[in-house]
Amino acid sequence: MIALDKAASAFAGAASPITGKAEGDIKDSMIGRAGSTPFAGVVHSLMDQTQTLGKQAGDAVTGLLSGQGVEVHDVMIAQQKASVAFELALQVRNKAVSAYQQMMGMQF
Repeated sequence: MIALDKAASAFAGAASPITGKAEGDIKDSMIGRAGSTPFAGVVHSLMDQTQTLGKQAGDAVTGLLSGQGVEVHDVMIAQQKASVAFELALQVRNKAVSAYQQMMGMQF
């Protein structure tokens, strides 16, 4: 148990290979964001991003069909990004509804 604590403390200040930030810095920034933004703001931001990606995908399809020099692979990437964003938004909504229904079923 002590060896695991020592190993964990050795990696605590190590920089992430993806972001280049230390793990503690990443956690602190996430906690800061989560603490300052209400859930409704996060959901609103998610919906805005989903709508933006959907519009970009639509514009890419329109550009491809009208011959404006948009490549097929760019259209496919835009469509996939929009699809993944929509699926994420749908799952967040499903979890929120499930949590609400679970809370409504509680008896005090």
